[in-house]
Amino acid sequence: MSAPRTVVGMSGGVDSSVAAMRLRDAGESIAGLFMQNWNEDGDGECRAEDDRRDAVAVCGRLGIPIHFRDFSHEYWSGVFEHFIAEYAAGRTPNPDVLCNREIKFRHFLDAAHGLGAERIATGHYARVARAGSRWQLLRAVDRSKDQSYFLHQLGQAQLAATVFPLGDLPKTRVRELAREAGLPTAAKKDSTGICFIGERDFRGFLSRYLPAREGEMHTPDGRVVGRHPGVFYFTLGQREGLQIGGVRGFGAAPWYVVGKDVARNVLVVDQGADSPYLRSSRLWSEPAHWIGGTPPAARFDCSAQTRYRQQEEPCQVSIDESSGRLEIAFRQPQRAVTPGQSVVLYDGEVCLGGAVIAATDAPLEQQLRGAAA
Repeated sequence: MSAPRTVVGMSGGVDSSVAAMRLRDAGESIAGLFMQNWNEDGDGECRAEDDRRDAVAVCGRLGIPIHFRDFSHEYWSGVFEHFIAEYAAGRTPNPDVLCNREIKFRHFLDAAHGLGAERIATGHYARVARAGSRWQLLRAVDRSKDQSYFLHQLGQAQLAATVFPLGDLPKTRVRELAREAGLPTAAKKDSTGICFIGERDFRGFLSRYLPAREGEMHTPDGRVVGRHPGVFYFTLGQREGLQIGGVRGFGAAPWYVVGKDVARNVLVVDQGADSPYLRSSRLWSEPAHWIGGTPPAARFDCSAQTRYRQQEEPCQVSIDESSGRLEIAFRQPQRAVTPGQSVVLYDGEVCLGGAVIAATDAPLEQQLRGAAA
């Protein structure tokens, strides 16, 4: 059997299924590869075996070979350990960004090359284009499904060896194509959240690795309004799970997390989704990654997202030339910009790159950082 030109990452979902079908129908020489990235822990919630069976069934339906690789060790060391360390430090990491960089576009790409393939394909909603001598990562045509935010850590070598067959399709059309072809995954529900957590309670899962340490919930001015099971179980802007009932002297407006004082084990909360303690106009990042290899300039205007599916916001970017860290000033104040998450930069449809958020000028964060200094 001759080596395939393209290896498709088969997740057992409808997106990768249609990605493989489109390549096959275009006459591409392809094979599928199913990646196991997490060892089951006994409760069956990750559904890896179900996904594996679906991937096999789809490849059988399409008449293409399928291969299997276990990347669970690489996932643990390259993604999960960082995930836990970030939560322990009071930050909110984004494991999907790391998974793409370390697993899907590193170890998976290496495995594809080992099979003799030239490139890989995935079911991500994004596009790759050539501009002169450089490769660009572009947003998907279906902006509601665009996943370039999670792919901003890719570089030139990875984009040169990657194809996204769904980048020009709306999700509704992907479902239609799967139904028309009779693919076993046509009606399968999209996976959400993080694979190793699945449908389980997030706090219950995290408590296995970060034991609960109860503490007080304070208002920004220091009044105690409740207790929490552990500051690292919460993120900025979160409303769910606070369980703050009627508090004497306060109105009935809902409570939101506006800060985490890890050193004192205090969760800071305030009433109202538009609390000024959630607002910031400026952020500072860790060293940035640039898809093109270098930034457009030492200072430039563009747009940015600090969360997935967030509306992009105009901003000015300034780069510290010695460290590569960013200072980003937004035209309008932003809500719940969260250290540990990624800020991703765009010039129109082109994703320029991004970085992990290190700090913001939100009032409470500035106060807590000053107290710790």
